[in-house]
Amino acid sequence: ATENAILAACFAKGKTILENCAIEPEIKKDLTNFLKKAGVPIKWTGKRTVKIYGVKKLNSISYSVMGDRIECGTFCVAAAMSGGNLKINGFDPKLINTELSLLKKIGSKIKSYKNEIHITGPKKIKNIKFLQTKEYDGFPTDLQAQFMTLLCKAEGRSIIHENIFENRFMHVAELRRLGAKIIIKKNKAIIEGKTKFEGAELMSSDLRASVALVLAAIVAQGTSVINRIYHLDRGYENLEKKLNKIGVNIKRIS
Repeated sequence: ATENAILAACFAKGKTILENCAIEPEIKKDLTNFLKKAGVPIKWTGKRTVKIYGVKKLNSISYSVMGDRIECGTFCVAAAMSGGNLKINGFDPKLINTELSLLKKIGSKIKSYKNEIHITGPKKIKNIKFLQTKEYDGFPTDLQAQFMTLLCKAEGRSIIHENIFENRFMHVAELRRLGAKIIIKKNKAIIEGKTKFEGAELMSSDLRASVALVLAAIVAQGTSVINRIYHLDRGYENLEKKLNKIGVNIKRIS
């Protein structure tokens, strides 16, 4: 909604002030920088307030879009779950400080550089007693399913509160098919650790649930088949090819 309002204000006559804006880096950093470069007078005057002066047209420019914050976080979780060692290029670690801090908390070793992340997963995954989704720069709801899958492998019990979206636990039933022990109480998921995932045939229900099932299948014993992956393709481009490159035995069968 914030992005749409900003874009509309770019072509409105005169000055527009938007308050209570979303401040994810895709908006406050990337979209704002793009519009400035294209000739729009736009300035953030407070944490959630932006002032825009309308223009008749945008300038023709060349611009590189920032990396995908959630995809980067997903690959970090994959490394943490599998005890792997990954180097992720082309993303500013400062934009996922919260997520990297949580991965350090569960035992991962992480080194951050200007546009590079080195992450090594732990031999034993520590539990997180309480984790809740929040607006940026808190823990993002779009990584909730991935972290839940990770915490299934932890040494103790973890609790996740989902505060952003309703019905955001649709992946739980499918994780149970793999062997997960998860109890849902309203917007709270109680995750028992030390799960030994066993391969199964699974059904994707939404974008982030889909990739959570892929993560679980990577560390499961045996073969898993995940259906309805058109959900996955909405947010991950050529995921199976990228996972192949880091040693995952995965292929698209239809």
